[in-house]
Amino acid sequence: MSEQSAQKIAPADQKVTPMMAQFMEIKSANPDSLLFYRMGDFYELFFDDAEIASQALGITLTKRGKHQGADIPMCGVPVHAADDYLQKLIAKGHRVSVCEQTEDPAEAKKRGSKSVVRRDVVRLVTPGTLTEERLLDAGANNYLMALTRLKGGSLGNDAVFGLAWIDMSTGSFQVSETDQQRLAADLAQVSPRELILADTLLQESELRLLAEQSGSALSPVPRAFFDSSTATDRLGHYFGVKTLDGYGTFSRAELSAAAGILSYIERTQLGERPPLDPPVREAGAGRMLIDPATRANLELARTLSGEKQGSLLATIDRTVTGGGSRLLASRLAGPLVDVDAIQKRHDSVAYFLANEIMREGLRQTLKSAPDMARALSRIALNRGGPRDILSVAQGLATARAVLDQTRIGDIPAEIAEARESLEHAPHALGDQLISAIKDEPPLLKRDGGFVATGYNSDLDELRALRDESRKVIARLQADYSEELGLRSLKIKHNNVLGWFIEAPTAQTEKLTADPARFIHRQTMAGAMRFTTTELADLESKIASAGERALAIELEIFEQLAQAIIDAGGAIKAAAQGLSVLDVSAALAKLAQDENYSRPVVDDSRAFDIKGGRHPVVERALRTSGGDSFVANDANLGPDASEETGHIWLITGPNMAGKSTFLRQNALIAVLAQMGSFVPAAQAQVGIVDRLFSRVGAADDLARGRSTFMVEMVETAAILNQAGDRSLVILDEIGRGTATFDGLSIAWATIEHLHEVNRSRALFATHYHELTALSAKLDRLSNATVSVKEWNGEVIFLHEIVPGAADRSYGIQVAKLAGLPAKVVERSKQVLSQLEEQDRRSPAESLIDELPLFASISATPPPSASGTASEPDPVVTALEDINPDDMTPREALDALYTLKTLQTRTKD
Repeated sequence: MSEQSAQKIAPADQKVTPMMAQFMEIKSANPDSLLFYRMGDFYELFFDDAEIASQALGITLTKRGKHQGADIPMCGVPVHAADDYLQKLIAKGHRVSVCEQTEDPAEAKKRGSKSVVRRDVVRLVTPGTLTEERLLDAGANNYLMALTRLKGGSLGNDAVFGLAWIDMSTGSFQVSETDQQRLAADLAQVSPRELILADTLLQESELRLLAEQSGSALSPVPRAFFDSSTATDRLGHYFGVKTLDGYGTFSRAELSAAAGILSYIERTQLGERPPLDPPVREAGAGRMLIDPATRANLELARTLSGEKQGSLLATIDRTVTGGGSRLLASRLAGPLVDVDAIQKRHDSVAYFLANEIMREGLRQTLKSAPDMARALSRIALNRGGPRDILSVAQGLATARAVLDQTRIGDIPAEIAEARESLEHAPHALGDQLISAIKDEPPLLKRDGGFVATGYNSDLDELRALRDESRKVIARLQADYSEELGLRSLKIKHNNVLGWFIEAPTAQTEKLTADPARFIHRQTMAGAMRFTTTELADLESKIASAGERALAIELEIFEQLAQAIIDAGGAIKAAAQGLSVLDVSAALAKLAQDENYSRPVVDDSRAFDIKGGRHPVVERALRTSGGDSFVANDANLGPDASEETGHIWLITGPNMAGKSTFLRQNALIAVLAQMGSFVPAAQAQVGIVDRLFSRVGAADDLARGRSTFMVEMVETAAILNQAGDRSLVILDEIGRGTATFDGLSIAWATIEHLHEVNRSRALFATHYHELTALSAKLDRLSNATVSVKEWNGEVIFLHEIVPGAADRSYGIQVAKLAGLPAKVVERSKQVLSQLEEQDRRSPAESLIDELPLFASISATPPPSASGTASEPDPVVTALEDINPDDMTPREALDALYTLKTLQTRTKD
């Protein structure tokens, strides 16, 4: 809120109403968020908040009274629909403070008729702290991340970054340490919804830009949040332990980030404590490093347009539970580099692939499994409702059913671990919850009606009184009538006497004979009215039955909720076990449906793909009814006598499939190491520790970078970071600048990859001159995309074969794109002339003239005496020549002089 706005609602104005004074006081304590101020069945917003919210939500802006002579802007949203409006505001980057009544209105009236009900902010809603089911994507984690920087660290760098990230909806809590070089990739892997960092860090332009480009909502906090000297004590206090040794060993940076994120949670949750797991240290070296540009280029989780549909994740996702979908996305975001762990996952997929009947039965059972982990979190935060309790109950019932379905002989280690977590689930509690909650309970607990009939006898009696009072009275009337032998006896009701017994005066002898039991109330003309202690008690019960029934239900809810919280660890483990089984079964289903094979993943430098396919393109072709996908081989692994992998230089026309071939091999590496089978007939993948991709063209206007500058920055990152275990795919390096500049850059890049990085690489280009490099670089092989020409038309075969393309067929592609016929014909004429010129000075001769990249020295070689070499006399003479001042005769003489000097220099 601006200073001007703060002054506008300053509580110093003595004419303000008590209610508005209360709003201003609460708003001044929460200036950086929109204030949802509870008034009856609505959340009201005033002043600037109202104007912002009405525009963001598309709701009517009204007014409520005046302040300092001006109308007070106001808008409101119904409490029962608040989640929908919160979702819209959070999606647009706003933060919301929820202000509730903290006092019963009756208590407020005791202080005076004009007293305002006490209110206070009970929760600060931010993108990373959401737990409501309707505000979350069931298939994606909702991470809140803290980022801090310390001087020195276990990574041996001058400055080290600590990361801590939490999904409050499930309770997962992880920490890691990283450096400047890996920071962007680590942020991209987690993809937090909200990023917390010290306000001092945001003042550094480079870090601020990096944070902004992560796509996270930024939440600056005071530097004190990350005080590493008190971090251990703060974590110990939160988890109720005296030492963190039982959780593992953490660096100062990790502890600082963890303490910062807990401080933020305590600030936003205002006393409520999420049921977080103890922090788990995730070693960055345990995951394949994939930088943000590579993730975007490969469209792992989102397409370049930001859509999930069309991404690799959407293509391979066959999970049937929310937890399974989130786990699959997490595995895809961070493929493993540990061979044993990868093989454990492959074993699980193979097991479910071999047991199809059992797998499909399991998947059918899992479809009914609700999201236990998120339901548990809402219950622990006091945001849960009856449906969350039922979700836990049904989840535990699913766990029991799954146990029975997976008892088939020897099972892989990962499945055995998942079954163990299901065996230790609190099944007795699940049975209790099932018996306690109705099959279709209401969303909210406040109105009752969620406890099942038969669970509590007192509740059943009260409900009977509340809902069937006439039947209860009729039964009592029948009892009295039969006892006294008075058929004419009636039990009636009016607003003055309430419930009473009425009988004709002539037949009241038995009633008047027992005045202690039948108490006289009124005499009428021809009738008398009585009451009894039993009837009075029944009347009292009927009057208060609804309130007492609700009180009992709320008490039952609290008891069940506490029992769930007490068993939270086992429930969470069971939820994770169900997710693991869901992912393994889903990947087996994917392998069967799409004809994927189990890859061999080992510690070698191999990369041998037989019949590889692009999973997304293949599915798109099948869905559209187009041509079948053409599979291709790729072998980038070292030969027997070599230690590092090969580079394939791929030439061929546009539209022929070079980029698809590059991407499919990168995706096969990702799938193999995340634990999936792969779209190939056979595949052997030596561990890829870093995956780099430079594909496509885009500018970066935020940093003032042109398309070519972005290309060069990404290429620089690859050449500076790739190692012999990396996999690099490069597409059309150097095409964003002049031809000779681009060719030179591409040339030097290939040499650097070959001699310095020594990475396995696929390099696609239209610079056919580069194919001559295979004569000098022993691990560089030429490959091309085969095409055929028929009657002047180009037919793309999409087949990668050894060799080099002799042309790019760009004009034929331009013709297919619809360029005017005159432009196409003129292009052919120009191309013919250029090709004739190129034949007179073939580019291959450059190979014999240029030394290899590794042999080029950055400094001039010393002379024999150890001092710097003498100036070249030819160069010195050239510096003294000014061609504009020379006659033709003088120019010819100068040329002979230069020739003589060159001859002497050689001698």
